[in-house]
Amino acid sequence: MDYTLNKKALEENGYSIIKSLYTESEIDQIATCIKHSQKKEESFLRTKDLFAIRQLNNVVPRLRELLFNVKLTNLLSELFDTKYFLTKAIYFDKPSTSNWFVGYHQDLSISVNKKIDIPGYTNWTFKRGQYGVQPPIEILQNTITLRVHLDETDKNNGALKVIPKSHLKNIYRPESIDWNIETEHVCAIEEGGVMLMKPLTLHASNKTTNGKRRRVIHLEFCNHELESSLNWQERFEL
Repeated sequence: MDYTLNKKALEENGYSIIKSLYTESEIDQIATCIKHSQKKEESFLRTKDLFAIRQLNNVVPRLRELLFNVKLTNLLSELFDTKYFLTKAIYFDKPSTSNWFVGYHQDLSISVNKKIDIPGYTNWTFKRGQYGVQPPIEILQNTITLRVHLDETDKNNGALKVIPKSHLKNIYRPESIDWNIETEHVCAIEEGGVMLMKPLTLHASNKTTNGKRRRVIHLEFCNHELESSLNWQERFEL
């Protein structure tokens, strides 16, 4: 399949939607694999409004053969001009009764193996045994987020809202959004569909109002090496 138009939309608008990358059977296998995964305390997060698994590729390695199939690798090969690798994998399950919403933001943090003092790396965090840091802007510019949807998702059960072209403004603080010039787009996606997004694209999601759950696998890929002895925490070569 030719993904030229998707690549163009991603570069110009900061996001793109692929109607169906995984079949219904493949989605069922992925969901079953996650359901029967062994719980690891630091990686599993559960509240009444959200269930999440961090470092999904490491915690549920059986998912690799299901997620990283020929269609996905072909897509990534068209999106990247040089060698790429996985840098982050998270599973999100927004229950049908969720009151959880997220305001507009950019994804500015990457996961790394340790904390060291390096120019250009700021806003360090340490949560649930994992270091996060905001890297130089060029690393975020060379990252692509791929969101695999295990459920049909629209504005009523947490589909992402985005501000087209906001990734072109580099660091764009939500409080400075000028709604006189900006527009909002809701990214409704079918089961098995995929949303491509630049991490610098401003995005948000609403509460669930239609009684339907929303399960998403969030994958980040990059082709940029880090400085000095700093390494990507979840780096995985496809």
